[in-house]
Amino acid sequence: MFRHQGKARTVKHNIQIAVVLSFVAGIVNITGFLAITELTTNVTGHFALFIFDVDKYQVWEGTIYLIYILAFLLGSFTSGFLIENFKANKKLNVYVIPTALEITIIIGITLFYHYTGLKYPPVIASALLFAMGLQNSFVTKISDAVVRTTHLTGLFTDLGIELSYLFFKKEHPDVAHLKANIQLRIYIISFFFFGGLVAGFFYTELGLEFYTLILAAIVLVASLLFDEFRFQYVNAKNRNS
Repeated sequence: MFRHQGKARTVKHNIQIAVVLSFVAGIVNITGFLAITELTTNVTGHFALFIFDVDKYQVWEGTIYLIYILAFLLGSFTSGFLIENFKANKKLNVYVIPTALEITIIIGITLFYHYTGLKYPPVIASALLFAMGLQNSFVTKISDAVVRTTHLTGLFTDLGIELSYLFFKKEHPDVAHLKANIQLRIYIISFFFFGGLVAGFFYTELGLEFYTLILAAIVLVASLLFDEFRFQYVNAKNRNS
């Protein structure tokens, strides 16, 4: 799931990582919104609010939205930098590094909430946007830009275009590839929604509130452990065969 890169990746690998990371993004999205009423998985809304404040000559008030945008950008940059920096080390799965950093940030911001409450919502929002920038960057790189998991606008656009291609089979004869892409988009959208529903249930019905983020960290840790276990199992099986 995390180890296969480039041409070695199959549709199955992309679906596996898409399911995990879109589910995590859904959890972060709803938890962040319920806790601090801010978008914490994408920056489109923050950009609009920043422009709105600038247009009203409320530049200082709009600065916080600029910080949110830059936090996401910095997360994306950090992920790309770490991956490129450690790429030469063939023994190291470079995609584990940004994933581990994302887990650390999610747990760290939960502890920050535990000790301070919701007194500093800009800090919480910035940290979560940084984490989502990390995630969006490394999943884009690992899948060669096939998978994106933190926002849905582009996904619905791509899904709509690809569904329209089904009616023009002469111009788009590779129906199997087209259906695989459609399947992938549906998985991402579905699990983003599912993650949001689960987060809403844990936040409100179970009373976990901001601690719901721990669920996202658990999912990421479990996926890394499963990936490593499967890698070691396959290697052992190949050595014994």
